[in-house]
Amino acid sequence: MAVTEAPTKPNLVFILPDRLRQDTSAAYGNDWIQSPHMDAMASGSFVFEHCYVTQPVCAPARASIMTGLYPPAAGMPRNRLVMPPDVQTIAQMVSDDYAKGYIGKWHLGDEIIKQRGFDEWVSANDYWWPEYTNPEDQKRFSDYHENLVAEGYEPEQDHPGGKTFSQEQRAAMPSDKQMASFLADRAAQFIADHRDDPFVLYVSTIEPHPPFTGPFNDLYDAATLPVDETFMQSPAESSLFNRMRAELFEDCVRDGISTATEEGWRQLRANYYGNVKLVDDMLGTILGALTDAGLDDDTIVVFTSEHGDMVGTHRMLEMRTPYEEAVQVPLFIRIPWLTSEETRVPGNFSQIDFVPTLLDLLGQPVPDHLQGVSRAGVLRGEDDLLGNDVVVQHNGIGDRDMAMECENWAMSDEKLRDLNFLNAMPWRSVITADRWKLNLCAVDNGELYDLNTDPGETRNLFDKPEHRDRVRAMAARLHLWQAEFADTAPLPAV
Repeated sequence: MAVTEAPTKPNLVFILPDRLRQDTSAAYGNDWIQSPHMDAMASGSFVFEHCYVTQPVCAPARASIMTGLYPPAAGMPRNRLVMPPDVQTIAQMVSDDYAKGYIGKWHLGDEIIKQRGFDEWVSANDYWWPEYTNPEDQKRFSDYHENLVAEGYEPEQDHPGGKTFSQEQRAAMPSDKQMASFLADRAAQFIADHRDDPFVLYVSTIEPHPPFTGPFNDLYDAATLPVDETFMQSPAESSLFNRMRAELFEDCVRDGISTATEEGWRQLRANYYGNVKLVDDMLGTILGALTDAGLDDDTIVVFTSEHGDMVGTHRMLEMRTPYEEAVQVPLFIRIPWLTSEETRVPGNFSQIDFVPTLLDLLGQPVPDHLQGVSRAGVLRGEDDLLGNDVVVQHNGIGDRDMAMECENWAMSDEKLRDLNFLNAMPWRSVITADRWKLNLCAVDNGELYDLNTDPGETRNLFDKPEHRDRVRAMAARLHLWQAEFADTAPLPAV
């Protein structure tokens, strides 16, 4: 039930951590994690039961979040690209009477430059300077870097401008010097500065992205940490790509921790959940700033992630797979004039729909070129998601070496080459309204999972004769989606 009147010009705060799995708060069944601010936000928000990314890779996923376009249409089918200048973000679609701020990780090119309709810009990453389009900018440092230097920290990693802070340096800092803490403070300042103006604010931090180490490594006991049923279980019936991924990660070193033992996997998982606390604290600071400014009742707050992370599920690290832990993320949307209590939203939601939905909620025109559609009617109680299929993609070609996630590994060079060939192949997945998932790749085994009875995705039903009609019908949905959005990824005949 609503407790406030809808403002004429609502504000928007969009909070976007990196690699945050869905199972990181009580709202999604985690009854042991320390996430009080997520829990508090969920208690007064719409909680989406199934929110899917467009692609479980950083830049492509956030391109969709910012533009309302699928990754190829946004010019971002993989990481380490620069989004084409003619691609618009939501900030360019919102009227100029709004103040528009972007704070944190951008990862769409020209990381440190104010751009794409945002009036204020706070940068935080110094690792993607090769994608800066102006060579002179490659010598510049982020606002986060400059803040650490001003506080007496000395960078150690080579950079065109001299030295910058390595990921390992950042992770070793106290909690109040972490990126999430810095960005939370800058977001709070933006809110205070614009308390009398309508505003749109995006805040994106890298945590709980690796390194899987940080100031809260001891928050959870690794030996007794609850884990999912497929933790450390290599997939037996999956695609060759996933089976080879598990083989790479079953014996490698990440952040000085070996994955050859259960003790190592558990420590990585515990450290990951420790880093989630940095995200939760950041959320608390931002929500507190809205309260202090008297803006709780005037502000839409969105909390989600660009993708998840396996962190030991199916014996894997990282994402780049259609498993639920990589492609499904939390989503809370707080709109005080529409609900004051936790309101569950069943059905499938795709992040392709963020831009049109938010524009609609802000009372702004929704451009015709968007590939997503507004789901504001769902939030207003006029519609639902119960018939909604979603499509997830992996575009492969030009993507990273899979071994980059590890410091060293036991897999042979020949097998690693084979794995990287498979990683270059595009996949398309459809998750249907009745909770079945079909994953297709032209050069690999197909996968069919019944998420209703097999949420851990352990029983691949693709080759079962009794499911041939279902496979063909779901493949037809993928082909229709490809036709609608001019998607050219090759898919096998089924």
